[in-house]
Amino acid sequence: MTDPNLSHWWQPFTNVRGFRQNPRLIARAEGCFVYTPDGRAVLDITAGLWCVNLGHSRREIADAVHKQLLEMDFAPPFQFGSPVTFRFAEKLAGYAPPGLDRVFFTNSGSESVETAMKIAHVWQRARGKAGKTRFIARERGYHGVNVGGTSLQGIPNNRKGFPTLDNVDFLPDLLDIPANAFSRGLPQQGANKLDALEKLIAQRGAENICAVIVEPIVGAGGMVPPPVGYLQRLREICTRHDILLIFDEVVTGFGRTGSVFAAIEFGVTPDIMTTAKAINGGTVPMGGVFVHRDIQQAIFDAAPTGVPEIFHGNTYAGAPVAAAAGLAAFEIYEREGLLTRAAGPIGRYWEDALHRLRDIPHLIDIRNYGLLGAVTLAPDPAKYPGGVGVPVHNRCWENGLLCRAVGDNLVMSPPLIISEAEIDLFVARLRQSIRDVLG
Repeated sequence: MTDPNLSHWWQPFTNVRGFRQNPRLIARAEGCFVYTPDGRAVLDITAGLWCVNLGHSRREIADAVHKQLLEMDFAPPFQFGSPVTFRFAEKLAGYAPPGLDRVFFTNSGSESVETAMKIAHVWQRARGKAGKTRFIARERGYHGVNVGGTSLQGIPNNRKGFPTLDNVDFLPDLLDIPANAFSRGLPQQGANKLDALEKLIAQRGAENICAVIVEPIVGAGGMVPPPVGYLQRLREICTRHDILLIFDEVVTGFGRTGSVFAAIEFGVTPDIMTTAKAINGGTVPMGGVFVHRDIQQAIFDAAPTGVPEIFHGNTYAGAPVAAAAGLAAFEIYEREGLLTRAAGPIGRYWEDALHRLRDIPHLIDIRNYGLLGAVTLAPDPAKYPGGVGVPVHNRCWENGLLCRAVGDNLVMSPPLIISEAEIDLFVARLRQSIRDVLG
């Protein structure tokens, strides 16, 4: 087989010019490993992009997709429905936080966020509060790449230079290394940063604020768990001021924290919850917005009869093939106990292994929760103006480790099937890669 022409695919979030000089190609994948075209095994410590929770290339999902393609490849979701999609929605509803048992399917996390924003607006109008149009997000937060999600971006490079809405405010960043460095699990300091929310509400007026949206655990912004008590206080403030609370669980959903959702893990129920990525093991593009049944009912009650209750959706929403993959994925999740595995011995082994890296002099922080992890390297803007993480990330690949760089951070989200031996291999390869680059 000839080498592919690299000219035609404009890759997302990629330094394409640099990639073409040194392409990192993945030809196949199995379990916790991906393989280069020449057969070199690379440990995938990111589960693809936070999504391959079941490990790569599960035969059960491939068989389910094959069967569904032969039975019915596509069914239009506008004014029609397929049984397999209704069955998957029922499966998801059975795992939802209390009351959030209405699912609006999308194709990605970005679409889930956009859908959640629209539903929030429609609900406010449905109950006669059309003036509640403002959103509050958080610095360092990531909420996709559509115009709405870009407007909510707390990562500057993902926001600047693009059109954005002007009705968004931001809460302070939760990463506080001086106060919380090398925390295991939830950091102790920082819940008082929600004083800023109280000030924003006083400044903007609760009557003008539609919703607050946060990731329960920051993902793409550097894997930052919330301080103890933070999410509980956030829920209380939103309830007291009649503001919707939206959890973006695109990263934290489906077993990543040790519970099905972070909302369940932390005992804090939002009003709307966005998901995608691991909803079917990262196999077929799909997302889902979980909406409280009372919100849906209020929208239904306010809508004229004979027309759609919300004029929103997309061609592939709830696609039968994606739903079939989801049902097969949940059979694996359930059979192998993966939705809670991160809360057990493997999660503790992961935590201990990650924190064994603390003796590396270049590390200034280590963070973890469930089967999530991150390390922060001491910045060196003179030598690495784009962050220390990228050169270490590149060296990791050469050393047989696929990880992800975010500025001076390296973030990890291994497949939920990872073994202790594979965790040990990760630690050894990351340690070597940091040493190779930074000495």
